Amino acid sequence: MAGAQSTTNSFNTSVPGMASGLMAGVAAGAMWGLVFIAPRLAPDFAPVQLSAGRYLAYGIVAAILVAPSWRRLTARLTGREWWALLWLSFLGNILYYVFLANAVQRGGVAMTSLVIGLLPVAVTLAGSRHAGAAPLRRLLPSVALSVAGLACVAWQSLSAGGMGSMTGLLCAVGALVSWTAYAVQNSRWLARLHSVSAGDWSLLTGVVTGAEALLLVPASLAAPMAHTAQQWCVFIGLVASVAVLCSVAGNALWNHASRVLPLALTGQMIVFETLFAMLYGYLWEQRWPATLECVALALLLAGVVSCARVHRGHGAA
Repeated sequence: MAGAQSTTNSFNTSVPGMASGLMAGVAAGAMWGLVFIAPRLAPDFAPVQLSAGRYLAYGIVAAILVAPSWRRLTARLTGREWWALLWLSFLGNILYYVFLANAVQRGGVAMTSLVIGLLPVAVTLAGSRHAGAAPLRRLLPSVALSVAGLACVAWQSLSAGGMGSMTGLLCAVGALVSWTAYAVQNSRWLARLHSVSAGDWSLLTGVVTGAEALLLVPASLAAPMAHTAQQWCVFIGLVASVAVLCSVAGNALWNHASRVLPLALTGQMIVFETLFAMLYGYLWEQRWPATLECVALALLLAGVVSCARVHRGHGAA
């Protein structure tokens, strides 16, 4: 998810346009859901190593794609934009993924994906003072449903794994907070930028993220490095795949959905990231969801639907 952008272009309200936007949103969720299973595929590597590897690969791919227009783009950026890119890249990519990888390895895929499922409501609440936002009092039912869902996740997490899962839960909440802050700040910068497209901003974010990932290399070297050649091959293939599928392809699909779907509908498409992440997690763990996980998922989805209805009604009014 990190690095996703939205645009302010006019929406394509035709049936084919809406269908392509919906399919792109679902496909983006399928791509982003892979992020949650990646730490389980390389359990011998520390989260800081996974984060450094993923974003170094992302930076390389983004640099290749943005190279033809690099001079044109950089000529349009001031020092403020570069500082914004540095902060947003750290908040929405580096910090977010370190939290997420820790949460997955300590608390499991299902728990982490359920907590991240609060993103649509969290982003809405964080932006509740923006123009066009629904009154906070009308969002209380969706907030209550989401909090109840999070409480179920916490109870299930503590019952299943004790303090190790508690640490994972706190890391998942950290990932939720960091990406929510990123989404709000990033939307503000996109509203200010008129000479740089959302796609170019995404690629520039990728390049800066890759540069910041270099700072993680010393910490990565301090982590245990006694891995076999086969483990290193799996690690390299994994981080490269996540960079291409989740960061590049996932963001491109999300940009397309953002161009053709109304914002109230686009924001709720984030739910598909949670659904696919949970599906991948249950397939990996070869189990059915527990009762509390089913209840938590129902509550979180109900909270998102409630939030979407409030905003659709508010927009119509």
